[in-house]
Amino acid sequence: MTEPQPKQRVLITGAGGTIGTAIRRHLGDRYDLRALTLTPQDFPSHVADVADLDAILPAFAGVDAVVHLAASPAVETPWEDILPNNLIGTYNVFEAARRSGVGAVVFASSNHAIGMYELDGAPSIYELDDPRVYDHTVPVRPDSLYGVSKAYGEALGRYYADFHGLRVFCLRIGAVRAGDDPTDPAVLASSPALLDLPDAETRRQRMRAVWLSQRDCAQLVSRCLEADHVDYAIVYGVSNNPRRFWDIEHAKALLGYAPEDAAPV
Repeated sequence: MTEPQPKQRVLITGAGGTIGTAIRRHLGDRYDLRALTLTPQDFPSHVADVADLDAILPAFAGVDAVVHLAASPAVETPWEDILPNNLIGTYNVFEAARRSGVGAVVFASSNHAIGMYELDGAPSIYELDDPRVYDHTVPVRPDSLYGVSKAYGEALGRYYADFHGLRVFCLRIGAVRAGDDPTDPAVLASSPALLDLPDAETRRQRMRAVWLSQRDCAQLVSRCLEADHVDYAIVYGVSNNPRRFWDIEHAKALLGYAPEDAAPV
């Protein structure tokens, strides 16, 4: 009788956030999940600040892979927070993974690493018949210091893949929301301030293009964790929406990503 394969031991940084919660809910039975959080939670976690390398190192012991979500997530985040939380913190996670012999890091990058394409194209880029699509080969064009921090993380991941043998997956994530409903009025009431979208209908059209369901997000993370054949990748995270200006064909071909959800037309 064949012995069951042991589950991968996966550390999630920022495990208490929206995406971390979705991963724990959807993938908790598939992987041996560990958590790293800034503050105590109602689930077991190693409590430490990612800006403190010595403090986070114990959480990486015996881990097979890391999903790095911890960061200041707002596009408008000022430099004073970007530096420790997104730059130093991301370096510390990659370095802790290297020191601990972790095999893979899934890095939560962002569409804002190339956000100027959307900023230049809005609002017509959200229309169903607009042909523009941006893939993993386009030049980086951050729309904010937050976007810069995500482009930095992608470059750092490339370095750790090339020089230290980590398998690194950079997910340029679209819009994952706590309510997981792209038609929720609370979701449609706001959008990144830098876009200055004029009305609710335009914001609805944007969400139709950029939404990533929690289930599809968890699946994309799982596809990365199972992709032993990939050394480094940049892929976009959006659901199978009727309008997409970020490419998901690369994620489908490379990782087998098969989104199950779509925002309504």
